[in-house]
Amino acid sequence: QVQLVESGGGLVQPGGSLRLSCAASGFTFSRYYMNWVRQAPGKEPEWVSAINDAGGLRKYAESVVGRFSISRDNTKNTLYLQMNSLKSEDTALYYCARSGSSWSLRNRLSDYDYRGQGTQVTVSS
Repeated sequence: QVQLVESGGGLVQPGGSLRLSCAASGFTFSRYYMNWVRQAPGKEPEWVSAINDAGGLRKYAESVVGRFSISRDNTKNTLYLQMNSLKSEDTALYYCARSGSSWSLRNRLSDYDYRGQGTQVTVSS
């Protein structure tokens, strides 16, 4: 069955960096666009970034442009999110989510056919 397992979250000080990973299994990873979506406590989910199936095209939410970088390794069936210059407002549960063969860029987690359980990122001094 399809599985998406995020890792790499943690507690980091403002200005710090983290690298999230999402290990995919149960489907042909290289055929799907992938996304990162986050949800802060008491807030609606927010789409963060997306990457196309081959990994050559990327999109970012305005709030993370210049600070976050999405990538993928189709030989390892893994999606990544490199997060630099972290701010307190980046604190959230980060999910990787699968979309189809085109861009989704949707905020609602229910708009994605599969997502992981999330990894917590807390930015605090």
